[in-house]
Amino acid sequence: MTAMTTDPTSGGSRSMNDAHRVLVLNSGSSSVKYQLLDMRDRSRLATGLVERIGESSSRLVHTPLKGGEPRERTGRIADHEEALKAAAEELAADGLGLDSPELAAIGHRVVHGGLKFSEPTVVTDEVLKEIERLVPVAPLHNPANITGIRTAQALRPDLPQVAVFDTAFHTTMPEHAARYAIDVGTADAHRIRRYGFHGTSHAYVSRRTAELLGRPLSDVNVIVLHLGNGASASAVAGGRCVETSMGLTPLEGLVMGTRSGDIDPAVTFHLKRVAGMSTDEIDVLLNKRSGLVGLCGDNDMREIRRRVDEGDERATLAFDIYIHRLKKYIGAYSAVLGRVDAVVFTAGVGENSAPVREAALAGLEGFGLAVDPDRNAVRSGEPRLISPEDARVAVAVVPTDEELEIAGQTFDLVHN
Repeated sequence: MTAMTTDPTSGGSRSMNDAHRVLVLNSGSSSVKYQLLDMRDRSRLATGLVERIGESSSRLVHTPLKGGEPRERTGRIADHEEALKAAAEELAADGLGLDSPELAAIGHRVVHGGLKFSEPTVVTDEVLKEIERLVPVAPLHNPANITGIRTAQALRPDLPQVAVFDTAFHTTMPEHAARYAIDVGTADAHRIRRYGFHGTSHAYVSRRTAELLGRPLSDVNVIVLHLGNGASASAVAGGRCVETSMGLTPLEGLVMGTRSGDIDPAVTFHLKRVAGMSTDEIDVLLNKRSGLVGLCGDNDMREIRRRVDEGDERATLAFDIYIHRLKKYIGAYSAVLGRVDAVVFTAGVGENSAPVREAALAGLEGFGLAVDPDRNAVRSGEPRLISPEDARVAVAVVPTDEELEIAGQTFDLVHN
């Protein structure tokens, strides 16, 4: 079936097959990131960021990627509607306006899709209502995602708006992996279970790893380590997620930049009863004042490694705790998968920190895991193997590309 939409420049209708561009929007509470991609060759035409929306110090940085210099605007941008209109003006200045008949769809990153959304979905009123119903389990993210969708709908009501969910890739987890061991009635009534996040990254990286190994995705078992300021691990069997570290929210799992990761739930009761902390104060503590920043005052791995090299004890302990948690998950997911074909590092820390990769796998030779020091030291934007030639399990670095994944899923949906 060929979708049709209105061409605002001609007043008529056009086939979606004539359109080959996708605008990807990632709307945060006070920011909008955007990328415009040409899906004929999967290239970027422009990228941009609007930050500090609603403040007097708002800033827009727009970068055309096929000629032209980055441009910057400063001054108050009142809301998301004004932010998107400003982005549209910058795109139009490069001949890439949102009124172009070449624009096929707008793809939106939506953090939480619950169990209902396991695939990219064209946004309807009912879809928006369901995303709203999930706000209690994603209070920091889904409201901003909804605002971005509604603003884009107002700008281009004729275009398909597609929601691509962070949680979707993880909906293949079996119930024994997704369920928490609490009262089933309470869990079901309040949608409490492991959902997982960073799904577009885990999907993209696991697929690219199979390509790097020259094997069908269906034949490859991979442990993906998405290590940025937020961090998550997943066990992927034949392209399907069977376990992941983040849970009901992005707080569970690995040690992160400002989040604690795994912690005894009774710590929250203790803090409330003994320290007199409110629920909101505990929330801030675990999400914004914990992890690496809570342990040593820094959440930038480059700075932490500099301090480690200088003998700083707090930084050394923070690094050791971070690595210990990583090793626990690598070992656990090796057991879950039974056979591991590759361990792959991605995102800011995973792609750029050779010391983290080396330390995370040190002592795991019994699992068939090892890092070649020379290969590990190479900096590159390309997918690459960093394990020795004769390694039983491949170790790889695969740069993630969540925007390209969103664009690809969006484009495939509107053309099918």
